[in-house]
Amino acid sequence: MAELELAGFGEAMVLFESGDLSSASTVDVHVAGAELNLCAAAARCGISTALATRVGEDPLGERVLREMGRLGVSTSLAAKLREYQTGLFLKDVKPDGERRVHYYRAGSAAAHMDLSDAQRVLEARPKVVAVSGITTALGPGPRAAVEHLARHTTLAFDPNFRPALGLDQQIAFAKTILPHVGYLILGTDEASLIFGDTSPFDAFEGEVVLKAGKDGCYYRSEGTVKHQPSLVEEVVDPVGAGDAFAGGYLAARLRGASSERAAFIGSTLAAAVVASRGDTTGLETVNAKDFPEFVTRQG
Repeated sequence: MAELELAGFGEAMVLFESGDLSSASTVDVHVAGAELNLCAAAARCGISTALATRVGEDPLGERVLREMGRLGVSTSLAAKLREYQTGLFLKDVKPDGERRVHYYRAGSAAAHMDLSDAQRVLEARPKVVAVSGITTALGPGPRAAVEHLARHTTLAFDPNFRPALGLDQQIAFAKTILPHVGYLILGTDEASLIFGDTSPFDAFEGEVVLKAGKDGCYYRSEGTVKHQPSLVEEVVDPVGAGDAFAGGYLAARLRGASSERAAFIGSTLAAAVVASRGDTTGLETVNAKDFPEFVTRQG
């Protein structure tokens, strides 16, 4: 494949979403996953991306791979496993807007990723590998693979803690991996769990961006912490905003943009995502031509 700028390492799943799943007769079907969402956002900007993942040899796996291609994310680092199924999750949207998510990913194909997947990524020589704490919590194989990547490439890490996957273990692993992280992109709640009352800008020596939800984000530029206000005008579905932000931010930095410009581009993509249902649907409203840092993908 051509020069790979950004690789994601994690699980992509199929999402079934509807209002009140206990009685719904139809569902919306999407493909999602933190690292896939991130890579899709970067690809929308024109960055060359690929997702290292595993899917089952089943219809859901085929759907994941097809959607990756549609989003502009290369499947060259993906693998199929006959023995295990593709993960899926359900989103139950209540009348009051509350969203409840139910995961069916235990023992999935991606939970069996290991050092061989990490080596496949390293052989592709991406400039940056993006991974979330979700991947490290899938099992010992994925966790070992992330540790290996952290020691041999530039890692972008979003803790993205999921209590259902064992919060204490996720926090402990995040602390151990931080010395090997090049880009740390995390939320305010995650920062407090990792660093306590200490600012991540004081505690972390590498490049750090602090996502603050409706308050936008904070980043460091020329030794000073600066603020990028949120660009959100409408919230239809908040899921995926952080991933889109990270994808836009990393893509901009890879193309030499300043931290300030990268924060603006990431915020633009995040605002687009939350204005539509689905983790990546809103990306289609973003015109990469508005960002001169990027070479726009054709088609």
